[in-house]
Amino acid sequence: MKEKITIVLKKELREVFRDKKSLAMMLAVPLLIPFLIIGISALFDSEINISSDDFNKIGFTYEFTPVEENIAKYYNVDYKIASLKEIKKLYKSEKIDLYITKDNDTYQINYDENNEKSAQTVYLAEKFLEAYKTYKQEEYLQENNIDSNKALNIINITYNTINDKKKNFYVNYTTSYAFLFVIMAITVSATYPATDTTAGEKERGTLETLLTFPIKSKDIILGKFLSVSLSSIITGLLGFTLSLVALFYSNKWFSIYKDINILPSVQTIIITIAIIILYSFLISGLCIAIASKAKSFKEAQSALTPLTFICFFPGMIASMVDLKTTSLIALIPFLNHTQIFNDVNSGNINILHITLMFISTIIFVSLVLAYIIKAYKSEKVLFSD
Repeated sequence: MKEKITIVLKKELREVFRDKKSLAMMLAVPLLIPFLIIGISALFDSEINISSDDFNKIGFTYEFTPVEENIAKYYNVDYKIASLKEIKKLYKSEKIDLYITKDNDTYQINYDENNEKSAQTVYLAEKFLEAYKTYKQEEYLQENNIDSNKALNIINITYNTINDKKKNFYVNYTTSYAFLFVIMAITVSATYPATDTTAGEKERGTLETLLTFPIKSKDIILGKFLSVSLSSIITGLLGFTLSLVALFYSNKWFSIYKDINILPSVQTIIITIAIIILYSFLISGLCIAIASKAKSFKEAQSALTPLTFICFFPGMIASMVDLKTTSLIALIPFLNHTQIFNDVNSGNINILHITLMFISTIIFVSLVLAYIIKAYKSEKVLFSD
């Protein structure tokens, strides 16, 4: 039995590596992953290092006191003082980013939340007003013979980070999306060989020839399944390796990763490789199961297209809403692989969740293989006519 499976596997692998389209699918998407990581890192880095001079133009409809002038200089506020009518003209012509009006002791910040510069400048406006507010409070307390230091500093606030691994939002975001693209690369890599080895063989008539040999349909399916899985695993490992290379250089090039080791630990790398292998088996089985029902190569490709999105969106949405992994989520295909990776990459290694993911994936792969083997005993599935 093993010998017959090996014969089919070798035959399928030869076809995969001889076919230029299959090789392109295996290599094209993984090669894009480093550009994704570097691009995201560069975007975050540019946002963090934006000069404060880009968001400091504020208009005022009232005259400054000497104290306000000093605060404005301290915070590098590029201010314009004019009437409300003139200030609104300056705002419309984009010469100021927002403006502040005053009615007795009430100050109002006028800005456009849909305008990036205006929305960013709000933080500077708040700092300016808070500093002036503190001065006025101290002045009032001193006039009433109250110790301003005790009144304004009743409690003291200190900060202590408990994130021992020094991971931050940017690191988690970048690595999570890099892994999602590895998952997508595996899926794309599996679709073409799965289509070619099923619907493609029906169209060419080579499946009928294969069935004339003394090989059971079970051995044929396992050989095809292993060939598609191997091509997917190669794609996944290549994508992950290129991700590590891109993270290594991003760690050196971008200031947002300063004093942070963004490369995963050896333990994380080992678990990630295991997840890639498991996912490759699952997606390969699903691709073969779907493609085997199609009567033509084109029909199979159309049927497999939604699978690319199905594998990507659960993990993406989970990352956006910061979904926490539970025992139930660890059992759900597609979602569990991404969630376990995010947990492990953050240093949260839950043996129960990892075990449930492994068991769940093996069960689903076994069910898919059982379905394909049963389907290949039907003439409707075996022949396109």
